[in-house]
Amino acid sequence: MNYYIKVLQNYANFNGRARRSEFWFFILFNFLFAMAAFLLDTITGAGIFYILYVLAMFIPGLAVAVRRLHDIGKSGWMYLIVLIPLIGGIWLLVLFCTDSQPGDNEYGSNPKSMSTASADQSVLDS
Repeated sequence: MNYYIKVLQNYANFNGRARRSEFWFFILFNFLFAMAAFLLDTITGAGIFYILYVLAMFIPGLAVAVRRLHDIGKSGWMYLIVLIPLIGGIWLLVLFCTDSQPGDNEYGSNPKSMSTASADQSVLDS
């Protein structure tokens, strides 16, 4: 849930890098909340909650996807590969599942190494 909140706090930040866990936890909680909004629409008959939720999550979802592509060293424009029928979606899924590019790249430092370093430092401090 922390990753979902982190993505919402950086809702329009297309710079930097996002780890696989940040991206996939956002996708998981986004799916769960979208289903809850859909069920709320079904129960109440309003039909507006799901649409509002999807519209509200469009920019944060796009931003975390671009940061995920940055993490593997690809440009955010690579997201447009999804426009190629069938093959584009499969290739984008492969890219989203790819491990982080080690070390720094043109989009910033590796968030995985930063979290590992901070965990190592907290062990040394105690």
